Amino acid sequence: MFGKSEDREDYQRTARPLAAMARDLPDGHTIPEHSHRRAQLIYGTSGAITVTTPDGTWVAPPQRAVWIPGGVVHAMRTSGAVPMRTVYVEPGARPHLPTSCTVVAVTPLLRELLLAATKIPIDYDPRGRDGLVMELLLDEFAPLTVVPLQLPLPRHPALLQVCRRLIDEPELAWTTADAAHHAHMSERTLARRFVAEVGCTFGRWRQQARLLAAVEMLAKGESVTRVSAQLSYESPSAFSAMFRRCLGKPPSQYFSSLPTE
Repeated sequence: MFGKSEDREDYQRTARPLAAMARDLPDGHTIPEHSHRRAQLIYGTSGAITVTTPDGTWVAPPQRAVWIPGGVVHAMRTSGAVPMRTVYVEPGARPHLPTSCTVVAVTPLLRELLLAATKIPIDYDPRGRDGLVMELLLDEFAPLTVVPLQLPLPRHPALLQVCRRLIDEPELAWTTADAAHHAHMSERTLARRFVAEVGCTFGRWRQQARLLAAVEMLAKGESVTRVSAQLSYESPSAFSAMFRRCLGKPPSQYFSSLPTE
């Protein structure tokens, strides 16, 4: 797009500290596991992008982006049509850049800088306007405090199998006892190991798994009523209350009033 390559490898070799690429991806598009030398900020102006690594899952609606450090193996999939605008960053370009995967709040300024960067040539003039835009973009990368749309994963094989099952089937209303049964361990043992490996209780993790699934479904344009039913909530109002408590807006408004490119 914009007369530039859509091959990510072309963005790893430039002498410039930043290189930005634009790709319009359809609903359900997947990019298999890969890694690259440079760090990457992944952003979509509509829909949602889900990024998975061996350590967890991150979901980025248009208000957020996902930061992936260089060398981290990751895969991606889209929910809804996603105009992806992504930036590849040279390691050490700034000392404050995150060293682990994280969700970044996309401020109005950061959004406009990302959109502008994708139209700038890969080998831009660092002394001209393009260079100033890229330097400002680097300064705006500092992560802001947000409720993370993140789902950490355990390393224990039995716990990981339980988590994978619930990610694939988020409608399952498993209790800690149900999870312990499927993991072939006592409820107390599962509860202890889960907190030790993931950092939260199984119940909290399951709520977060359903929240991420809800964001993906809403990004596809599904109704609040349908999403609440698919995720086994007692009622749409119960689902809406949970969603608003976690993300600050009711689900009916979360993807509304977003600016267009």
